[in-house]
Amino acid sequence: MRHNKKFNHLNRTASHRHAMLANMTISLIMHKRITTTLAKAKALKKYAEPLITRCKDDSTHSRRVVFSYLQNKEALKELFGPVAAKVGDRPGGYTRIIKLGYRSGDAAQICFIELVDFDENMAKGDTKKKATRRSRRSKGAAAPAEGTAEATTAEATATEATEAAAAEAPAKEEAAKAE
Repeated sequence: MRHNKKFNHLNRTASHRHAMLANMTISLIMHKRITTTLAKAKALKKYAEPLITRCKDDSTHSRRVVFSYLQNKEALKELFGPVAAKVGDRPGGYTRIIKLGYRSGDAAQICFIELVDFDENMAKGDTKKKATRRSRRSKGAAAPAEGTAEATTAEATATEATEAAAAEAPAKEEAAKAE
């Protein structure tokens, strides 16, 4: 019986699966984004996220535990350096899976798996939000009714604009005379 054995074995022996996931985790840490199949990406997510959580506490014990999984000094330096600094305040969910489609050879589903805090394109989209206000009124009925708050603010801005233009006109004439 296979009760409560939920992780994907990926048609590999335990040692092969462990070596593959360790190599994929090293590549993910070093390159911040890798392309793989969806099944491997889901297995990698379960393998890598506890290691990233472990790197938030920079102690000798944490480094030794992570090194026992990865066996790569460069990846360890990268993980406990820039990666730990970026994910320090994040409570979890360090990776993102983005589906790309199907591979032409065997129709396997292909995806990106990336570290969330290192994707500049997604970060730019979050910081710059366009504030547009859309109305259900048509353009002909867009003029505010007289006596409403919108009408008074529209009139106030129109009068300010005409006053500013009137104040600039004499200054422009004086500048033209001086030349």
